[in-house]
Amino acid sequence: MNAFNRQTAIRIAAVSVLLAAIASPTAWLVAHGNAEQATVSLAMEESRRLLHLHHFQAAALDSSDAGKYASKAADALAGGLFDIAEIYNGQGEKLALAMTEDGQTVEAQLPPHLKPSYTTPSSESFRLKDGRWILRVFVPLKAGSSDAPGPIAGYFEGVRVVSAWQRVQILSTALNAALMVGLASLLCGAAIYPVVVHLSRENELKAREILDSHVSLMEALGRAIAKRDSDTGTHNFRVAWIAARIAERLGVRGKSMQSLIVGSFLHDIGKVSIPDAILRKPGGLDAEESEIMHTHVTQGEDIVQGIGWMDEAKAIVAGHHEKWDGSGYPRKLSGNAIPLSARIFALADVFDALCSRRPYKAPMDFEKVMAILEKDTGTHFDPGVMDAFRPIAREVFDRLAQCTPEQTQQLLEERIRLHFGI
Repeated sequence: MNAFNRQTAIRIAAVSVLLAAIASPTAWLVAHGNAEQATVSLAMEESRRLLHLHHFQAAALDSSDAGKYASKAADALAGGLFDIAEIYNGQGEKLALAMTEDGQTVEAQLPPHLKPSYTTPSSESFRLKDGRWILRVFVPLKAGSSDAPGPIAGYFEGVRVVSAWQRVQILSTALNAALMVGLASLLCGAAIYPVVVHLSRENELKAREILDSHVSLMEALGRAIAKRDSDTGTHNFRVAWIAARIAERLGVRGKSMQSLIVGSFLHDIGKVSIPDAILRKPGGLDAEESEIMHTHVTQGEDIVQGIGWMDEAKAIVAGHHEKWDGSGYPRKLSGNAIPLSARIFALADVFDALCSRRPYKAPMDFEKVMAILEKDTGTHFDPGVMDAFRPIAREVFDRLAQCTPEQTQQLLEERIRLHFGI
């Protein structure tokens, strides 16, 4: 399992466990509450049924025979669904009381309540100090249907001590619901993982294809620029590699490093707009020709502007001829106003130019190259960038001195694979 798959598995597992940890207790509470409510509803419905007018003459609870009807009703309810059954008349006066043995043991522990005067059925659930679970229902009695409007003829109050087997059943139902929800959360995570990995793999392949095409286009543009400038084509590879090595020492990473490599490779892209008569002139340029040559910077900016992946290379294209002391062009920026990538590239560019063989000059030896760079540090070059480059300068010099053009290209490709994730 690669690092991404492992990280994806860990994250999905963590989310699944978190969902299970949240959903399972919620399901337990909901199922427990539903089971409890079902018990209460059954008790209330049965009490209404037994106390209906056609069974126990609830309308007569205010008559002279009220006690007889109430006692008969209370005796029927106690020992069935209820352990304590109390019946009151319409004025809230108790007419009858019936209890089972369990009812007798809990009566003294029940919280007192006011004289009944409610108009709608209700219930309450609570635990006694000894841990027994009590359900209490309050049902107003009417002369007709319990749901029909009309005067209240009396009240029924029933107490049920929930038995151990019923408590176990309710808890078992709630626990099963919680386990099912938790298991479903974990199974969903397990089902999602291969889908996420598959989609990620496809996305990664597409991204690599696009990135590979971008790099290929970058290399093609770089070679085209080098050929117009009478160069062998290795300069772009060399200077981009040197700039990447310096940037690594400075802690540049991610997108900033990618922009540095692209910008270094395409730094002279604006030269495609310079006439051959000036670009390939064997001798020095006069003032007017130099002015035209300097426009390759702004021309390069215009070329890379708005081309998505190339747009971030603009910092180097625009600033690679700026100098630390502000004497460069085209904007005469100085110090930290010059983007770091442009400051890094400026040192890499001059180092490679001094070390390389050109039609008009032989390569310089390392000591002479470093002497020139040290002399211009603080005027042309950023001292901080020079501090980062100095410890690796000899290694870079020796490595490039031994490389063929193909090997130089391989050096840069190694940095591209490292920093672009190819």
